[in-house]
Amino acid sequence: MDKQVVPVLVKGVMPTSSGCAVFLGNNDKTFVIYVDEGIGDAIQRAVDGAKGERPLTHDLMLTMLDGLGAEVERVVINHVDQGTFFARLIVSMENELGHKIIELDARPSDSMILALASGKPIYVAQTVIDAVDDMTEILAKILEQDS
Repeated sequence: MDKQVVPVLVKGVMPTSSGCAVFLGNNDKTFVIYVDEGIGDAIQRAVDGAKGERPLTHDLMLTMLDGLGAEVERVVINHVDQGTFFARLIVSMENELGHKIIELDARPSDSMILALASGKPIYVAQTVIDAVDDMTEILAKILEQDS
């Protein structure tokens, strides 16, 4: 992985009046992606490693990938345009024909859930990091209020 992308972690999922704020970042910067409540709940479940009593869509996707001999390799949030984020889901597959890597256009929220549920890394393009506002202090204040 080159320096054009940086690894990030989900630092928090907070409810908002219209859904959820997902805080992503590293030691240098934290930023927010806004998602609807159902996706926010799914991200939090993936962060917590919680399993539902019935498989959800993301569980089904991972089961299908496994059945096909494929797995999530990583996620790259590669673009932001007026507050809308874009991502690439990198999937690899090994079979009798050899090793194949597929790059899929996907919503960052769905991609994050798949990466978290499969223990794979989430990266953000440096251009995205440079373009977003730093929310590190805001997250710290929210966490301080909650404790």
